[in-house]
Amino acid sequence: MAGCRSWVFFLTVCAVGLFGTNAEIKFTIPVGKLFTYELMRETFQNDFEPLSKLYAGRLYDDPMVFKCNLQNFPDLPEWLRFTQRHPYDNGFLYGTPTSPGKNIIEIYAINKRSYETARHILIIKVIPEKIMPYQAEFFIELREIEKVLPSSVQDEIKQDLQKLWNTEALEIINITNALDRGGRVPLPLAGHFEGVYVKVGSEQYFSDCLLKVLTPEYQKQCTVGAKIKPPGGCNFCSIPSNCITWCKTELFDLTKREPAPPAPTVGPGILEARDEFNPPESPPGRDYFPDYIMTVIVPLILAIILCLLLGYIMFGRREGVAKRNAKTNQIQLYHHHTIHGNTDELRSMAGSRSGSPPLSTLPMFNSRSEERALPQQSDSPSIPLIMAQHDPYSDTLPRK
Repeated sequence: MAGCRSWVFFLTVCAVGLFGTNAEIKFTIPVGKLFTYELMRETFQNDFEPLSKLYAGRLYDDPMVFKCNLQNFPDLPEWLRFTQRHPYDNGFLYGTPTSPGKNIIEIYAINKRSYETARHILIIKVIPEKIMPYQAEFFIELREIEKVLPSSVQDEIKQDLQKLWNTEALEIINITNALDRGGRVPLPLAGHFEGVYVKVGSEQYFSDCLLKVLTPEYQKQCTVGAKIKPPGGCNFCSIPSNCITWCKTELFDLTKREPAPPAPTVGPGILEARDEFNPPESPPGRDYFPDYIMTVIVPLILAIILCLLLGYIMFGRREGVAKRNAKTNQIQLYHHHTIHGNTDELRSMAGSRSGSPPLSTLPMFNSRSEERALPQQSDSPSIPLIMAQHDPYSDTLPRK
């Protein structure tokens, strides 16, 4: 019994390795009809953990990121788009083919928990079919693209539009995200949606409700920006989130297409006989003096004027030393001259260090009379350097 189980396990793993990771899904769709394919996370989860539920009793719900591209190309075909809002959401491939052909799409699923990858092949065969002659495009404001692509939601929208068109023979041609049409990104708040455009087509002509959109007074109200209510008896919105915006409704009658312009007439390829072309010997002369004036002379004159103005401000507006001293307080001038004198004295000391010490550093030095008193005998270790320390009330500043 144990040997039988091991063989079953071995065969299952081999089958998954050979077929599961490169599964092929085939579709045949007509031109001009909406194609939608939902990438189910559960399907790829079985590829990542094929026997976890059977033997371990464990079922994972891993976040996944899908990457889709046309085989041997980096991107998808121009008619096919992909969307996935969150790694825990399913992905959608959707679009409307415009020409017949065969498209091989590679789908890679990346497990964000274990970083395993799985690969599926989607083969889309597009066959030619007659295009619907009457088409209409509606804008649904309270929807987002990934909420409209499931088949159940498409059926709800289709039922409302069938009542509006007054026919059962109605097909969804295309669904487009409003952001792909130049719409603004909504705020991340409740009640704000991106909006989607839904285009449908039918063999039957437009109903009276749809033709009211083409009336001049209705278009005038939309141009003014007034809030337009659905025409009387034309409100077939069963679900509020599926209600259309009437001012953004457009009708397309493909039976009234303008004829293509005629093809150009192909000539014999020989130019008509004309006179011989004589090229000019030299280009016409040109006067560069105005350009020289504007390029060199004018900037030079401006630079000279600015230099003169700056020189006048820097040198012509000075007050002078005498005027400055007359307005300065005598005490400030005395301190200023004292600092300059001490600076010069220190510089001269630095030049010849063998000279006598400056008078200002001698003890008992009187700055007014420039006399030095004899040091007094005292037992105190602190000896005053100037006479003002003996008499704190004596005035040592020069007076007139």
